Amino acid sequence: MNDQSTSRRAGGRAARRAARAAPLAENLRPVRAGLSGGTYKPLSDIDIANIHEAALTALEEIGLCEAPQSGIDYMVAAGAILGDDGRIRFPRALVEDMLAKAAKTITLHGRDPKHDLDLRDDRVHYGTAGAAVHVVDVEGRNYRDSTLQDLFDAARIVDTLDNLHFLQRPLVARDITDNYELDLNTIYACCSGTTKHVGTSFVEPDFVPGCVDMLHMIAGDEATWRARPFVSNSNCFVVPPMKFATESCEVMERCIHAGMPVLLLSAGQAGATAPAPIAGAIVQAVAECLAGVVYVNSIKPGHPAIFGTWPFVSDLRSGAMSGGSGEQALLTAGCAQMHKFYGLPGGAAAGIADAKLPDMQAGWEQMCSNVMAGLSGLNMVYEAAGMHASLLGYCMESLILGDDLLGQALRCVRGIEVTTDTLSLETMRATCMGGPGHYLGSDQTLSVMQTEYIYPSLADRTSPKEWAEVGKPDLIKAATARKDAILGSVSAAVLDPVTDQAIRERFNIHLSL
Repeated sequence: MNDQSTSRRAGGRAARRAARAAPLAENLRPVRAGLSGGTYKPLSDIDIANIHEAALTALEEIGLCEAPQSGIDYMVAAGAILGDDGRIRFPRALVEDMLAKAAKTITLHGRDPKHDLDLRDDRVHYGTAGAAVHVVDVEGRNYRDSTLQDLFDAARIVDTLDNLHFLQRPLVARDITDNYELDLNTIYACCSGTTKHVGTSFVEPDFVPGCVDMLHMIAGDEATWRARPFVSNSNCFVVPPMKFATESCEVMERCIHAGMPVLLLSAGQAGATAPAPIAGAIVQAVAECLAGVVYVNSIKPGHPAIFGTWPFVSDLRSGAMSGGSGEQALLTAGCAQMHKFYGLPGGAAAGIADAKLPDMQAGWEQMCSNVMAGLSGLNMVYEAAGMHASLLGYCMESLILGDDLLGQALRCVRGIEVTTDTLSLETMRATCMGGPGHYLGSDQTLSVMQTEYIYPSLADRTSPKEWAEVGKPDLIKAATARKDAILGSVSAAVLDPVTDQAIRERFNIHLSL
C-alpha cells in the first residue's frame, strides 16, 4: 500500500516536471514580445501639452537648416517655408496635417514571420542597437577593435535569446575599410545571423541601391521584399541642434523609395548638443522628429517611420556621455509618453552601461533604464543589452546576461493581473481551514508556476551552502560558456546555398561561414 502510494506520488511529480519542461504556448508565456506597458508616466498631461507647444514653437520660429535640395523641394511643396537665412520653418497646421497622414501602426517584419513586431499602442519590444567600435574581452579585461565576425556572432547570439526581439546593428566592423563593402557586409552578417528584424544604416546615399538589390536577392525578389521588408534604416537625419544631416537625409529618401522602414533618429546630448534641462532635451528631440515626420510624409504619406527621440545625457562635470544614469532613464520614459501623445510608433535608447565590464555598476545602469522604458510603454527599446562604456564597447557575455535582465524587466512590464482566481480566496479557504497550512503543493501554485513567474537562465538563486556544493559558479564564466555553445553550432539563419553563392558572386562578402 505504501509502495503504491509512493509510486503514485513519484509518478505525479514526474508528470508535473514533464509538463513544466514542455514549451508553453506563446500566449501563456510569462513574458513575450509586445507586452503592454504605459503604467509609468513621469510627465503630467500639462507637462506633455507644454512640451508639445514648445516643440511647435521651435519648428515655427527656429526651424532647421542644411536640408538637401531634394528635401527642401519636398517639404516646401507640402507647406514648409524656406527663409532667407536658409532655415526651413514649419507652420503648425503643416505639422498637424502630416501627423494625420503618418503611419500609426507599423509591423517590422522578421525574415521568419514568427518574429514580426507589432508596433501599436504601448506594446514593448527590446533589442540591440549602436555603433560600438570595441568588443569587451571579459577574461583579459581589455577592449579590442570590433570586427565583422563579432557582428555576425552578436547576431547569432540574439537569434537564440527569447527576450531580445530584434537586432539593430550593435557594433561596427572595423576590419572592413571600404565603406560600400562595410554597408553590404553589415547587412549580410546580420541577416546570416538572425531571422529577427534587422536595423542598419548606410554611409552614403549611393550605397543604398546595391544594398537593396542584395536584400531583394535574400527575399527572393523585389515584390517579396516590398511586401515584407525585414531590414529597416536607422537614420540620423538630424545633427542636433536643429540641423538636417544632408547625406543622411538623402539616404532616407532612397530608403523610402525602396520600401524600407526608417527610424527617424534624433540623438542630441543634454548639455552639449541639446538643452541641459531634461524637459528642454525632450522638446528639441520632439521638434526634430516632428520635422522628420513632415519630411517623410511629404515624400510618401503613411510610409512606416519610427519616431526616434534618442536624447542622451551628459555628465556635466566632464561633458562625457552618461548613458547609464537615472536622468537617461527619465529622458527615455518622457520621450515614450510623447510618442503616445502623437499616436506614433516610437523608439528610444535604454540599457546603456557606462561601466566598462558586466559588473554591479552595469547591472544597475542597464536595469534602471530598461525597466523604466518598458513601464512607460516604449515600442522599441534600443541598445537594451550588451552596450558598455557609453556606447563605445560591446560585450557578448553582457548580451547573454541581458536576456535574463530583460526577462525580469518584461515581467515588470506585464504587471499584476487581478481576477477572481488570482485574488485566491478559495485557495486561502481550502489551505487555512483544514488544509495543509501552506500553498506549496496547491493546485493553484502548480498551475501558475510557469505562467505567472519567469525564471532566469543563468542568474544564481541557490543558498550559500548549495552554491558552495556546486563549486561556487561564476556568472560571467557561465555566460562565456553559453556564448561558446551558441557560437559552436551552425547559425540557424544562414541563407540557402544557391542564394548565398549568387550574393557572393555579385558582391565582395568578407565573412566565411
